[in-house]
Amino acid sequence: MTAAKLSVNINKVATLRNSRGGNNPDLVKVALDCERFGAAGITVHPRPDERHIRYADVYALKEVLSTEFNIEGNPKEDKFVKLVLAVKPTQVTLVPDVTGQLTSDHGWDTIAEAAYLKQMIARFQDAGIRTSIFVDPDEKLVEAAAVTGTDRIELYTESYAHHYALDKEAAVRPFVQAAIKAHEVGLGLNAGHDLSLENLAYFAQQLPHLLEVSIGHALISDALYLGLENTIQLYSRALKQG
Repeated sequence: MTAAKLSVNINKVATLRNSRGGNNPDLVKVALDCERFGAAGITVHPRPDERHIRYADVYALKEVLSTEFNIEGNPKEDKFVKLVLAVKPTQVTLVPDVTGQLTSDHGWDTIAEAAYLKQMIARFQDAGIRTSIFVDPDEKLVEAAAVTGTDRIELYTESYAHHYALDKEAAVRPFVQAAIKAHEVGLGLNAGHDLSLENLAYFAQQLPHLLEVSIGHALISDALYLGLENTIQLYSRALKQG
């Protein structure tokens, strides 16, 4: 089987840049370097307050990236929808964040929000954009996700990362079940949130049909000690162990 692709989330690079103003580090250069070092994609998650990724960054990245471009965000924000439709990335990942939320912390209720998601997903797909929606590892929610017409789901992996050191078999079990269900109902499978060098290889080994992981915070943190090129190669190697 082909190893899952690594998409590097560069939000934290933008946070560092914004902390001092100016353009250091250069976000576009970092993204291109990530591609050159072996990343199969670049992920950004612009928020309304532009506290890390700015909307102008998204346009600039679209002009230069040669690998997959994944834009995450809440489709209930009209500004986000307009941005995605204008940029036309490879993939849009729909996340149910609330305004001002520090980081993503839950997936969609694909049962209660089915009608809304179906409408939004069709809108992006009509523009030629692959869609993925953030989902908790619950078989019923995965099954309901298929009804929305989405191309893929992204499993929210915080609970796996949190419990990995305590009992990795128990921690990964609901994700394996969700992955099997996703394949049964015809959904592509992505994953992300708090995946790291410590827990990624085991996750990739256990999850069938995994196509892509999006990793930002842990990867950029590791790069401070290990260097960006070496870190991307280490994460890519961990995925290949799957």
